[in-house]
Amino acid sequence: MLRTPICDLFRVEHPIISAPMAGSSGGELAAAVSAAGGLGMIGGSGPGPEWLREQIELVRRRTDRPFGVGFITSAPDTDQLMETALELRVPVIAHAFADPSPYIRAAADLDILTIVQVQSVELAREAANAGAAAIAAQGIEAGGHTGYTSGTLPLVPAVVDEVGDIPVVAAGGVADGRGLAAVLMLGAAGAWMGTRFVASEESISDPYAKEQIISHGADDFLLTRVYDIVNDAPFPEHVGERILRNRFTAAWHGREDEVSLRKAELARELAASLEAGDTSVRRVLAGNSAGMVRDILPAGEIVRRIVEDAEAILRSRPGELLG
Repeated sequence: MLRTPICDLFRVEHPIISAPMAGSSGGELAAAVSAAGGLGMIGGSGPGPEWLREQIELVRRRTDRPFGVGFITSAPDTDQLMETALELRVPVIAHAFADPSPYIRAAADLDILTIVQVQSVELAREAANAGAAAIAAQGIEAGGHTGYTSGTLPLVPAVVDEVGDIPVVAAGGVADGRGLAAVLMLGAAGAWMGTRFVASEESISDPYAKEQIISHGADDFLLTRVYDIVNDAPFPEHVGERILRNRFTAAWHGREDEVSLRKAELARELAASLEAGDTSVRRVLAGNSAGMVRDILPAGEIVRRIVEDAEAILRSRPGELLG
């Protein structure tokens, strides 16, 4: 049975964390992953404190196992949302895209563990110094918002070497047992997985997004800032957004300066297209690992398959190579 430091740290059976994806990870998904032995995470940013409270209470009705809430820390409503998470004593809180220091201290006072998602070794160092209990090293392959600095393969061991005894989980490019086995060999203590769980029955992503993920491959996704620029999204400039290529990205990716100048016009164009149901301009957030996702399954089944496959690989493959 796979057992790593994050299993002990978070009191879970399996070294799998479902990423707290805004718009995809609600209480149903978090509860299903946790009930299956992983660490399920609610994407806490976006709908507001009352929605977050409802999702936390939903998880607790479904399972008594540990779970967490993740925030886009650079978003303007983070303070208010954190108050809800702290009030309800969520066991684990995750932060990304802004300095987590003030939030880590407040959580630690209540014995709440904090994961910090980072996109570089420098950010990992800062997270370690701030008191992170665990660090998610996110490569450029990841779906949704991620950095431009490094792929998961070189970033994970570099972060492991940098932060010492703090457990590191690999984020970006992991969607099956092969990926989990690979990042464990890099020194990671587990995997932080998003795209695979978007294509789950419990994900609150709409059916169109799920179908696009399972019908496209690794080459069909693009890291861009065009939508964030148009929408004035609260992300730092070193962060982009990996999405499915479409007509809008074909027209505007690589023309970010012009997008900034024509922001209001393009925002109206996007709104009109979406109102008309034009899917050629619609964002579908997913990582390159979509190329390994070919079905929509219950989240618990996803956890079980990944763990079983990773265990089989780790038992057999080394002997095959060294035989």
